[in-house]
Amino acid sequence: MAVRDALLALLTAGPAYGFQLHGGLAARTGGRRNINVGQTYATLERLQKQRLVEPAGTTDDGLPLHRLTAAGATAAQAWLAGSDAAGADPWDETVDRVLIARSLPGSDAEAVVAAERERWIGRRDEASVAAGTSEPAADAGLEPDAALHRAAEDQLVALAAAAEAARADAALAWLDALTAAERRPFAPRVERPKRGRRPARAPAEESAAEEAEAADAAAPASREAAQPADA
Repeated sequence: MAVRDALLALLTAGPAYGFQLHGGLAARTGGRRNINVGQTYATLERLQKQRLVEPAGTTDDGLPLHRLTAAGATAAQAWLAGSDAAGADPWDETVDRVLIARSLPGSDAEAVVAAERERWIGRRDEASVAAGTSEPAADAGLEPDAALHRAAEDQLVALAAAAEAARADAALAWLDALTAAERRPFAPRVERPKRGRRPARAPAEESAAEEAEAADAAAPASREAAQPADA
């Protein structure tokens, strides 16, 4: 899964700030995508340059908000509909897409799951056909060693196809299991980034703190004065 696609999908729930999206990515993928926070902000910057995301004001405490542009909304829906990221593993795409869709309020998660089922049925059928065609091609004119090498390669192709068919069966079983589970979408969390400094004290708190510190400093001297002098 590309972080780009996931962030776009999360923004279909409405404007959000970067740290909120960072936490949402981990939460909505069941902890599978717990990336570095810097990668989240860098991806948001690229999405703005690509005009898929635009500024949407700030929160009450000054955190910049981001929202989808029309092009960004189209890209997000395309990924949710099954457009895999370039070079991504189909299984990873399925798991992340389905988990995110099921967690987002207002998302048509049932349609997402149904589309994933159709794709995995197609992959299973293709792999089953490839696994069943294990008969080696005509080896006329090949030397014995070359024929053995060719037969070994054909067998490995069939075994690899059988593995893909088994993975497709596992994917379909997982989709069936989650369809039977209760769906529990949740709203975006309001989580603030750590600023790195303690908040400033109110004047009254500052005065009380200073008095307490002064009392602590004076205590040792008071105790020393109260002790009797040595004979």
